[in-house]
Amino acid sequence: MAEITSGEILHTGEILHIIINAEKEAAQLMLSAGEVLAERKTGRRDVVTEYDRKVQALLMERLSAALPGAKFFCEENMQRDDLDGEHVFIIDPIDGTMNFVHGFNHSCISVAYRHRGVLSAAAVYNPYVDEMFSAVKGEGAFLNGRPIHIHDDGLSESVVCCGTAPYDVSLTDRSFEMIKKAFLAGLDIRRQGSAELDLCSVAAGRAGLYFELQVSLWDYAAGMLIVQEAGGTCLNIDGSEMPFDGSKPGILAGGKKAIADFLKLQ
Repeated sequence: MAEITSGEILHTGEILHIIINAEKEAAQLMLSAGEVLAERKTGRRDVVTEYDRKVQALLMERLSAALPGAKFFCEENMQRDDLDGEHVFIIDPIDGTMNFVHGFNHSCISVAYRHRGVLSAAAVYNPYVDEMFSAVKGEGAFLNGRPIHIHDDGLSESVVCCGTAPYDVSLTDRSFEMIKKAFLAGLDIRRQGSAELDLCSVAAGRAGLYFELQVSLWDYAAGMLIVQEAGGTCLNIDGSEMPFDGSKPGILAGGKKAIADFLKLQ
């Protein structure tokens, strides 16, 4: 990939194309993995593998070559640059690492691009089913190049994706109380183990709602833009605006009707 020289200006669509190519290249590392050994980070549920690190390193190398001087906010190796930089890539090299370790084949590579404080482009790639979700701000959301849109029905007509905030057991009781309420109010529950893919399921109209009580920025940055560009909304779990400061908020994403119904349950 040719490096962009001084004076050249990349359009956001070109940056998205670079992200997509880098994700597809990095995906070969995941698909070629044999036995995967997991290492603990903060606890037995928070794990990392050599493939997480290899995928992140490859993505950073390709994106740095294309956009010299870009900053990175990534899950692994404590790579946490200033989020207010001119060009910032937010990377989750393997979202759904526990799935990856145990062979569930439901994990993804996620990259979001933020330009001067504005979330501008995103791509989420599930290599196991060859699904590339993407978006550029103001230009809609796509799955493998085809436009996607949310399913804007109420909660009673929605399948609900959820997460269990597994890294903070102080949230366990509340998480399962909310899951029960959502199950009774909706059609059914899906707990799939990847926040970014849950967000993409909402964007593609497969699920009407996704919620979780704690997520990190790399878990939702890309999926948030894809949901928004598909016509949906992404909020904090209490209905407030989603932060973009590196904190660990809750998350609620879907169409306006399903979100309104869900907020009445709390």
